[in-house]
Amino acid sequence: MTFVRYLLVAAVIAYAGWLAWPFLAPFFEGAPLDVALERARGMIEAGGGLSSAALWVGAVLLYVIAAMMLSAGNPRAAIAYFLGFIADAVLRLAIDRGRTDPAQASIQADSYSGGELSQRSAEAVAPAGLPVDPTWLILGTLLLIGLIIVAVSRRRARRRVPGQLAS
Repeated sequence: MTFVRYLLVAAVIAYAGWLAWPFLAPFFEGAPLDVALERARGMIEAGGGLSSAALWVGAVLLYVIAAMMLSAGNPRAAIAYFLGFIADAVLRLAIDRGRTDPAQASIQADSYSGGELSQRSAEAVAPAGLPVDPTWLILGTLLLIGLIIVAVSRRRARRRVPGQLAS
């Protein structure tokens, strides 16, 4: 069970990194700090403003907190994960709401953060060739991971022999 827990930690951290990459990329490209901050601010403004950026950053932070709590064996990791999932779902569904044609499969290249998130999601599931909207596929996968986190992070009561000290 420990292996599954650490595998889940790696998966959650990898997803949080993938989710945060559009905002972090300008800082890793070697540009001066003021240029990187300007580009990150431009992405926030193009992606729907501060509310969308707050959801995005909140989801990433909650996923990272959930991963740290899960790696420590804290049973409250599922709560942090599902709060991050809710923020991520609201963000994805808000982006997806502006879509008019179901055949577009959530690809909106108009705004950087909204279009980038849905574009990257569509590219992630494109090799599978599934006829499913990537928004729902990714949300379903994230929900399944959350349910596994609930199962892994539950404390199990152990039976003690009379006279045995608690460990």
